[in-house]
Amino acid sequence: MGLQIAATTGCRSSGFNYMLPTSSCARLRLLSSPASLSFNNNLIKRKQIVLRGYNSSKGRRRGGCGIVASSDVATPSVWDDWKPAKASSTPSLSDILWPSAGAFAAMALLGKMDQILALKGLSMTIAPLGAVSAVLFATPSSPAARKYNMFISQIGCAAIGVLAFTIFGPGWVARAAGLAACIAYMIYTGSIHPPAASLPLLFIDGVKLHHLNFWYALFPGAAGCILLSLIQEVVVYLKENFKF
Repeated sequence: MGLQIAATTGCRSSGFNYMLPTSSCARLRLLSSPASLSFNNNLIKRKQIVLRGYNSSKGRRRGGCGIVASSDVATPSVWDDWKPAKASSTPSLSDILWPSAGAFAAMALLGKMDQILALKGLSMTIAPLGAVSAVLFATPSSPAARKYNMFISQIGCAAIGVLAFTIFGPGWVARAAGLAACIAYMIYTGSIHPPAASLPLLFIDGVKLHHLNFWYALFPGAAGCILLSLIQEVVVYLKENFKF
């Protein structure tokens, strides 16, 4: 038989175990007396304090631990949102030209389609598609430019606009309810696409669109986005392969 003893240091657990023979257990009686235990506890506490002081000073030398507070750190200002964002680099001429050319081509094609559809009283050139062009051509990697976000929000928000007009009729109640429902819909479906939020307002106030009824969910918003998506692919290709 033997007695097992475990020892730990003050910084981290580095326990070690060893066995004492039975004949040595008598020696432990002296060490286990109250006076001896008090002395040993005090000694251990002193060692812990020394080790903590050593480690903290060592950490300060190495910069490994500790918190430094300085009054020189710049705090954000309430006016920062009114300042232009700091760009990592100045955009090249091609980064400006190709998105602008894509927007011109998009509106030109939509305008040509308007001439074809004019006899039927339809139009493809609506204001929300101008905002969609800015999102797709200028920020093609942003979440709002994702195809899922664009089509889910365009179709859903357009249908919500028709529903709001059907329930509340023309007026501010339909606009407010339609816009609120669109924002809730986009958040719930994870399809945030800001230009789509204007579709209910466009339908409620656009007398020429009322005859479309729920076809408005697909035309002209979703149909126009198909054309814009194709042009976006061309713009992205030109930006990546023809830089100047």
